[in-house]
Amino acid sequence: MGIEKLWDRLDAETRQWFVDNPGCVILPRAVVAAITKATGAELEQDRHGETVLSPSDCDFIRREAERHDALRTESSSPRV
Repeated sequence: MGIEKLWDRLDAETRQWFVDNPGCVILPRAVVAAITKATGAELEQDRHGETVLSPSDCDFIRREAERHDALRTESSSPRV
């Protein structure tokens, strides 16, 4: 199951980790554990026990990071 389908079920801390690390392709075990805990989804692992994001997952995370940055910029812009 892709990250995009799980996104709304992730806790805020895990979503923030993705936004802060949009270039990460191999997920740390702690992040995988948080995803599993929040969603019940078992992410696919490679033969080394690592979870590698698909290109579509990476694209989605980059879009979310860009959206998050745009919202942050808007909210910190001085009002005239």
